[in-house]
Formats: sequence, structure tokens, C-alpha cells
Amino acid sequence: ESLNVTLVESPNVPTIGVGEGTWPSMRETLRRIGVSESSFIAECDASYKQGSKFLGWKTGQASDFYYHPFSLPHGFFDVNCIPAWQQQASHSAFADAVSAQPTVCEQGLAPKQSGTPEYAAVVNYAYHLDAAKFGVFLQKHCCDKLGVTHIVDHVAEVRSTEDGYIESLGTERNGLLEADLFIDCSGGASMLLGKHYEEPFVSRQSVLFNDRALAVQVPYTRPDQAIASVTLSTAQRAGWIWDIGLPTRRGVGYVYSSAHSSDEQAEQDLRAYLTPSIGEKNAETAAFRQLKINPGHRASFWRKNCVAVGMSAGFIEPLEASALALVELSAALIRDSMPANRNLMDIAARRFNERFQYRWDRVIDFLKLHYVLSHRNDSEYWSDHRSTTTIPARLQELLDLWRYQSPSRLDFVQTEEIFPAASYQYVLYGMGFKTDDSAMTRRSADVELAERYFHENKVQVQRLLQGLPSNRDLLDKIRQSL
Repeated sequence: ESLNVTLVESPNVPTIGVGEGTWPSMRETLRRIGVSESSFIAECDASYKQGSKFLGWKTGQASDFYYHPFSLPHGFFDVNCIPAWQQQASHSAFADAVSAQPTVCEQGLAPKQSGTPEYAAVVNYAYHLDAAKFGVFLQKHCCDKLGVTHIVDHVAEVRSTEDGYIESLGTERNGLLEADLFIDCSGGASMLLGKHYEEPFVSRQSVLFNDRALAVQVPYTRPDQAIASVTLSTAQRAGWIWDIGLPTRRGVGYVYSSAHSSDEQAEQDLRAYLTPSIGEKNAETAAFRQLKINPGHRASFWRKNCVAVGMSAGFIEPLEASALALVELSAALIRDSMPANRNLMDIAARRFNERFQYRWDRVIDFLKLHYVLSHRNDSEYWSDHRSTTTIPARLQELLDLWRYQSPSRLDFVQTEEIFPAASYQYVLYGMGFKTDDSAMTRRSADVELAERYFHENKVQVQRLLQGLPSNRDLLDKIRQSL
């Protein structure tokens, strides 16, 4: 029996249109639904993202930065390179020692060549994109190519059966819309799971404080200006600033804690950040959108025949582009566990909830890791983040463990971890964390193998520097070819 999908979209509710960073899983998502990568790049003002560059998170000094690249450390599955790297840590940053990608990104290079097939990669990548254009693009593709029915109407009521399952949605112009499964994508309003089912909201603000954001779109000063290959994340006194390069503009925003900064001070900080790149006059006249964030998530995500995806399930903050990755994972699990009948609905719901309660906890652990490792003392924001009362128990346990053995796959047991052990390694050692592994047996063969991988990585760096075009050159060529 065929599956029919209907999207009901209110004409009265504007989209937020700010989220511009993705995770490498987006390539497989787009490929699976039959999207042309070239068309997507052209129509969504998309560019390549190869990871994140964190500036000022450790000490706040001018020389303070590290990379979290999307490529796994070279030799990751063969040997633990960290003991060998720590012996020679003064020679190179951890990410530089084990990955060619930071150098590729520093040079503003693309992750592939013009002849590389769509969705294939020379080095792993995701995208930066215009979120508003992406929504329109997906809507058109899904309706034209995948048979999705799109109804523009406002949902006025929710009708349920006696046993609590949603039977239909009452709309203003199209009457009652019946379905077997209802996916709540109503954003922060959480109309079905939050309002109808009154599923409790679990605040995580005691762990991650950011509850405000200022966002602005910034033009390039020259049409041939280099496009950053990473999300730039610059730490501030009460939060951090994202800076995302698209082909036609930059998306910049300051996410911060209202308990540690006034809105006026946040505006001043963002204008000060913008001034060096666009000039004092343009920075002073830039118009910011303010967004309020309620960091947290629902206690469960699937009730009866209703499952929440995206902001209706929860939102923490934009660090590490976890929000869109959770949307992708949610959609994939719904697809793969679609209950064949009502009797299986509760089983699907229980399995979904178990998986996503785990995933939300791991997202929060990983985001918190960025803050607890900081040595900044210029504001209470950073010292409050290091307070043990704000650190989740599992993260604290892992930090205690990692003082004597480095993060490994044994620490993360799910088959689809949103952030694998390699991501924790990049952040830990990028932030200057030290692992005292002197008590562990160290084989000379492992040290030799690690040093061989370090050498191979250096060779790979030179090969990529010679063979990859710039981000802008490749993106221009793709748009010109259509």
C-alpha cells in the first residue's frame, strides 16, 4: 500500500530562516531524495562547509584558534595517535597533525575538484545554505518529484479519538484533514506535541545558558571575495559569534546569555565584530534581528500517533549545527520504523523516544564540552560554564576518564552517534586538554605507526594544496554550468 504525505503549511506563520549550517549527512539526505547537487548549490545560494574554526575559545588571545574538521583523523581506525602526538605537541596542533583539512580550510579551498562527481568528496564536507531558499527548494522538489501534497492553510483545531490518538486536523479553508501519523513540524509553537498533548518541556538552560541571538546578513565588499570553507565561531564575553560564508553574502549572528549580557551590550559586541570587515559606518547601520531561544526539549518526542521533528521537539543553540542533523536523523528513523498498523505505533514510539533521549543528551554533552575546557576569565559567563554544578554527570565522568585515556569508540556505543569520538578528540586537544597516558601500556609499534600516519598526512596536505580549487572558483563554475 502506498504512502501518502501531505504538508500543511500556515500562511500566517513566517519562517525563522536563520539556520545556515549543516552536517555531512545532508549530502546523503539530498542524494537519497533525488536532488541534483548542482541545482541545490545554485538555487539555495549554498557553499561548502568543511567543519568549524573556533577563535578565542581557549584564552581569548589573538593567536587562539583551533579546527574541528569533518574528516576523521588519518589512521583513526588503526591506531591511537594521541600519545605519539602529545610527545611532539609543540610541533603542530592536533588537527593539523592528523588531518589535512585545517590547512585546506585556511587556504579557502574547496573539498573537491570540478570533475569530482556530485556528492563525492576529496575531503569530507557539508554545506552552508540560505535557509529560506532551501525551504522553498525542498518544497518544490518534494511536490514535483516525490508526490507530496502541499496545502497552504492554517490549522485551527485538533480532533482526537476516544483513546487519545489524533484523528484529524481542522483547517480554516480545507476542512478536516485525516491521517494515520501526524508529524509536528510547527516549530517552537509545538502545536501537536506541546499544546495538544501537553508533553512537558525539559529546560537545559542550567547547562547551556545561551537564550538570545542577534542575526544579520552582510554583503561582501568585493564580488570575488574569498568564501570561508568553515563556520567561523568567535568567542565573546557572553556567548559566541557565527560567521558563515555563502556565495552572495555572509550570515553573521551573536548567540548569547541574557543573564550575562544586556541586549544593548550584545549589539555593541556584534557591531564591533563586524567593523573590521565591513567598515564602521556599515557596522553602525546594520539592522539586527533578535531571536529568543528557550534551550531544551520535550520529555518525549513521539506520543500516540504524533511525532515532533525540529524545533517542535526542542532546540539548544546553533553551535556545531546539531539542529538540522537531528531533523535528518528524526526523518530517517521515522522512515525506517514506519509502523505498519496502529498496533505497532506504541513500539515505534518507545524505540524512537529511547534513541532521541540519548541523542539530545549527547548533543548537550558535546556542546557543553566546548565551554568547560575554556581558560577564559574575562567574564562570569565563562567561569559559570566551568562550575561543576552546570556540567552533566556523564560528561564529567568522561572528562575524568579522558585525563588518563583518550576518547575512543568505546565511549560512544550507538551505531549512529551524532558526534563520534573523533569530534571529541578535535575539541579536547584543540582546547589544550592533556591526557596523562603514562600508566597505559604503550607499544613501540603503535608509536611508529602513528608517526607514519603523521608523515602521510603532511604529504596529503601538499597534494591537496596543489590539486584543489578555491571555494569561490568551484562554486562559480557550478553555477555557470547550469
